[in-house]
Amino acid sequence: MTTQTADLIVSSNAVFTGLSDRPEPAAIAIAGNRIIAVGSKEEISKYAGEETKRYDFQDQLVMPGFHDFHLHVMHGAVMMESAMLFSARSEAEALEIIREFAQAKPNEPWVIGAVWDAGYWDTQRLPNRYSLDRVVPDRPAIMFHAEGHYVWVNSKALEIAGIDRNTEDPAFGIIGKDETGEPDGLLYEKAMGAVVKHAYHFTKAKKQELFKNFLAHAASLGVTAVHDLFATESMDMLTDYELFKEFEDTGELTARLHLWPALDGDLERAKRLRETYQSDKLRVSGLKQFIDGVITARTAYLLEPYADQPDTRGETSFPPETIKKWVVEADKEGFSIRFHAIGDGAIRLAFDAYEEAQKTNGKRDSRHSIEHVEVIHPDDIPRFKELDVTASMQPDHFAMSERGVYTERIGLAREPHVFSINTLQQAGARLAFGTDFPIDILQPLLQVYRAVTRIDSSGENVWHSHERISLADALKAYTAGSAYGTFREHELGTLEAGKLADIAVLERNLFAIPVEEILDTKVRLTIFDGKVVFEQAETLVEK
Repeated sequence: MTTQTADLIVSSNAVFTGLSDRPEPAAIAIAGNRIIAVGSKEEISKYAGEETKRYDFQDQLVMPGFHDFHLHVMHGAVMMESAMLFSARSEAEALEIIREFAQAKPNEPWVIGAVWDAGYWDTQRLPNRYSLDRVVPDRPAIMFHAEGHYVWVNSKALEIAGIDRNTEDPAFGIIGKDETGEPDGLLYEKAMGAVVKHAYHFTKAKKQELFKNFLAHAASLGVTAVHDLFATESMDMLTDYELFKEFEDTGELTARLHLWPALDGDLERAKRLRETYQSDKLRVSGLKQFIDGVITARTAYLLEPYADQPDTRGETSFPPETIKKWVVEADKEGFSIRFHAIGDGAIRLAFDAYEEAQKTNGKRDSRHSIEHVEVIHPDDIPRFKELDVTASMQPDHFAMSERGVYTERIGLAREPHVFSINTLQQAGARLAFGTDFPIDILQPLLQVYRAVTRIDSSGENVWHSHERISLADALKAYTAGSAYGTFREHELGTLEAGKLADIAVLERNLFAIPVEEILDTKVRLTIFDGKVVFEQAETLVEK
């Protein structure tokens, strides 16, 4: 029997296959787009031929490619070219960043920025349109809040969107008003759409450029698979599945794209999309919708009122009965469903909808999930295992909100049940990690760092140390957990013979360094579908 010749052989003293909790010395033989063998260097040497490329990474970590379970591709691509405001510690600092950014891009029709958070500002007061008018008087400007559920816009943007004192709030949306009844420049939830649809009106060529930049960025971070989730109707106009298909057809797709269009009752459209996009690189994996908003804007849906505003507990984005009806119908058609659910009321409603689908349609291997799972009622923790629902989480989210502001909103009684990653895992929940890019940066190792340390954004304080998980479990949640969440555990998520060759190589062995060094670790090499799609210039190749 002739031994198959490998196109690539990757070896290291630290190979994390995902099948155990520690890396081990090993070599991986790759032919075409598959792993054909994993074993010792001696065992794998028989797969080497004259044309085989060999990489020996000595003590650097070889692992499955990162599989980001929750992000927004094109919205993120836009944000990569926008003013980044997270570092601002006052409104004045944010405005200066915006002013400099606008001056540097005089020909852009819109001034777009992101990731501001007044919770970190010296006054902790929300901004208004008038301050933005002072630094961008001549063009429309839109600044996305760090959580992405509200925006700060200037007067020009309101004018273009046709928003004035007489404009009524849309369903599940709020147009902020000042004491005189005039729009104050803050738009919450679905009220954002009127402005976003104008800001995101791009040409096909611009979309191609944005997507190309996103793919290159993802490859440089070892990300080989992503889940592009429906964001909002206005942002969805930017998403272009046909564009993704063109990149696949020309061989330019360097990450697997799992598409999650809207769960909105239109199952005929959903089924057409599922039939159209079903390859191993580009596929519709299910449907996604929002049940609520976010804690800091008090749009997350809670079981009990907000501690700092007792007249509200948030609301659901659609009536609960509509949400349940959509789930039952989509589940019957074999769709996996994912719900943005941050408040304990929203999380409970998601479980209730999934449970109703099981009772109506019968139990099946559905792989439904709940996104974010920030504030959960303890009674609902066991339901992840009972209903076999994936907990899709982004560990850095707890460090993105100012902890004092977050706790003021929910109160001390609910605070122990925030971002309960380890508690969920111990209760049998399947974890899948992602970034929610561009709400957070597309950096898997930042999420891993937060999961294993629980250190908040101060860099010093630990938020619930008992919710730390092990490094191995964090990496598995970012690889095997995501693969399982989309029915791909047979071909992705671990390094085994027969699986697709999606591999990341890190410049340091994460298991052998102090945890703080995780943040500084770079990617040396990224292999996607058996081909090298990113490598540092100094990577050594042996012939």
